[in-house]
Amino acid sequence: MKLTQLPREFEQALPILKKIEAAGYEGYFVGGSVRDVLLGQSIHDVDIATSAFPAEIKSIFPRTIDVGIEHGTVLVLSDEENYEITTFRTESTYQDFRRPDHVEFVRSLEEDLKRRDFTINAFALKEDGTIVDLFNGLSDLENQVLRAVGNPYERFHEDALRMMRGLRFVSQLGFTLEEKTKESIIENHALLEKISIERITIEFVKLLLGKNRKLGIEMFLETKCYAYCPELKGRSEQLRLFSELPTFQLTNEVQAWVLLIDQLGIEVTDIRAFLKAWKCSNQLIRQVQQAFKGLQWRKTADYSQELLYDLKKESIIIVESLLPYFDLENQATAAIKNYEQLPIHALTDLAVNGNDLMNYYQKKGGKWLKEALEVCETAVLNGKTVNDTESLYSYLDSYFPHLTEE
Repeated sequence: MKLTQLPREFEQALPILKKIEAAGYEGYFVGGSVRDVLLGQSIHDVDIATSAFPAEIKSIFPRTIDVGIEHGTVLVLSDEENYEITTFRTESTYQDFRRPDHVEFVRSLEEDLKRRDFTINAFALKEDGTIVDLFNGLSDLENQVLRAVGNPYERFHEDALRMMRGLRFVSQLGFTLEEKTKESIIENHALLEKISIERITIEFVKLLLGKNRKLGIEMFLETKCYAYCPELKGRSEQLRLFSELPTFQLTNEVQAWVLLIDQLGIEVTDIRAFLKAWKCSNQLIRQVQQAFKGLQWRKTADYSQELLYDLKKESIIIVESLLPYFDLENQATAAIKNYEQLPIHALTDLAVNGNDLMNYYQKKGGKWLKEALEVCETAVLNGKTVNDTESLYSYLDSYFPHLTEE
């Protein structure tokens, strides 16, 4: 097969390939970018593989960085873009199911492609547009089948994360797991215990965001991979309920976690521990907690002024985007309008601050100050007073008469 037109990203990188070939070596575009071109999808990364060894690549290009030299990867700096160029290689045994004990550089493209995970990721693309397909990946693409390259048992023992990658591709592409590949995942799913949580989390989130999420979760359950993911063992029924939600595609990670946590029945007080087990950042945890709080409220009631204020615009949009999963209407436009009409949007919007109150009451800071600012905040939000200095002082004088008596 030969492409008649290369995408812009490959066109930009052609001078790199041509320079490698002019020096007497082979160079190809490889990996997921080639697959995505064949599927008519946008390209995110351009990966280049070559018969040139790292030292030879560094002699060809004047500006390089050793980003993974022990694995044969050199970053070439060009005027337009920077490109990772990796030498063809073979890998030895994988005693930890994650990293090869030894990497050997080779001159053979076939030897390099044999170590790829799935046939649809084992293409190489020549600079003239010719597709090199040594493992019938084109047939698998056409038939929408996800098949391990060679022996699936060997591929998953080399890197057990490939099992989660396979499930992620099922969710993203809607492909069917080839039977031997699926059987091998079922047989070896416990190897995920050897993989870092951070790596598993990346693949799991991509699975949740796939347009075929239902199929991905079903395979996640059937292969029993879920049992070796944080906090999911023993929750197969809840995961099944999650898979049966309406199939609208999720668009961001916060949405995905909120919806999953809701279906798993996790208490609001346990959200932090659950997401920490997945090694999520504190910022993401706070976003999920806020959106989860809003979702639980909105399932049964309209927003209060305080809830709009607490959630802020970003969380309101996320909450509303999740309502259709519960047969409720997304009312983001109206909710955002109501949010924007709030008299204040943060404590700093108040017409008085802590220094103002300490000067007005001639008192040092303390617990009273925090309480007084919160009273002002709530009163302004609920329309009990307007947000100007004199009105706030007057409101506080009547609310806390003891402050003026001391």
